[in-house]
Amino acid sequence: MHAKAVAVGVTIALMVAACATTTSPTGRTQYVGAVSQSQLDQMGLQAFAQAKADTPLSKDARLNATVGCVVRAVTAQLPPPWNGIRWDYAVFQKDEANAWALPGGKIGVYTGIFQVAKDQDQLAAVIAHEIGHVVSRHHDERITRQLVAQTGLGVAGALAGSRYGEAAQQTTGQLGGALLQGTFLLPNSRVQESEADVVGQDLMAKAGFDPEGAVALWRNMAAAGGARPPQWLSTHPDPASRLRELQARAAGLVPTMQAARAQGRNPHCR
Repeated sequence: MHAKAVAVGVTIALMVAACATTTSPTGRTQYVGAVSQSQLDQMGLQAFAQAKADTPLSKDARLNATVGCVVRAVTAQLPPPWNGIRWDYAVFQKDEANAWALPGGKIGVYTGIFQVAKDQDQLAAVIAHEIGHVVSRHHDERITRQLVAQTGLGVAGALAGSRYGEAAQQTTGQLGGALLQGTFLLPNSRVQESEADVVGQDLMAKAGFDPEGAVALWRNMAAAGGARPPQWLSTHPDPASRLRELQARAAGLVPTMQAARAQGRNPHCR
């Protein structure tokens, strides 16, 4: 067998051996660890830079200020180690109703999201949900699953290069936009989406936002999608059951929101 192929095979084997189980914020068993957190963070940084190179940034000062206000309020309530990250954001001039968050503390919001996120609470629901994917280690989980199943050999090769030398620079060039749209922004599973809902709604309430905003956001998103939901919702749970779950949790989180506001966490992100 060619030496390079052997090296890739050994690398994949090492990654599989390095995998570990952990417990998600909702108590679910996860398989993670095929790549290090530093690698995930670096990939997130690269994907964020690529997104900014490929998509125009919004020059709307009001929108940028609103997003920044929400990001700061939400991330201030993160537990360790996520509260030690410097969270950065960008507002992209793009009509798609979408947002995302990446390892390394990078958040992207498309201007199209304001077609459905009508106030600060609904925007907080979007941003907190996306941060929920990061703190729940969903990117790590997806990459680990791909590598273990050997369905992402191209990604495996890229990761091997980024870990073992000169190929790191080639990896950066090869992945480019594909990294953003592929490795990190592949549709999440419904389990992950439901989990991000739980984590995000709890997080927004702790930041002083109204957890009912998540319910209103979903109604707006579903209405905007019509027969075909927006891309952001393509793998989300069944709309009716999701609304019921969001509504039930919102009622239970009202005391959390009230306690946050009593402690001075009463955001005004207009």
